Amino acid sequence: MAEETLMDIRQVAAYLQINEATAYNWAQRGKLPGIKLGRVWRFRREDIEAWLDENLRREGSRSKHVSTDTST
Repeated sequence: MAEETLMDIRQVAAYLQINEATAYNWAQRGKLPGIKLGRVWRFRREDIEAWLDENLRREGSRSKHVSTDTST
């Protein structure tokens, strides 16, 4: 079994290039996949990467449905 390294809020925020407060807020709301151990949030890198891939796919499919016609 491969050893997993858990990331904390600071590391997730740096990885996603967002503010730590935003990462914490998203974790509290269940938007980021993580677990709270006591008073500290922990995240598996593979879960964050899967979450990021899913959100990028969703945004990509949403932008295909947005009209870019500026001739009005």
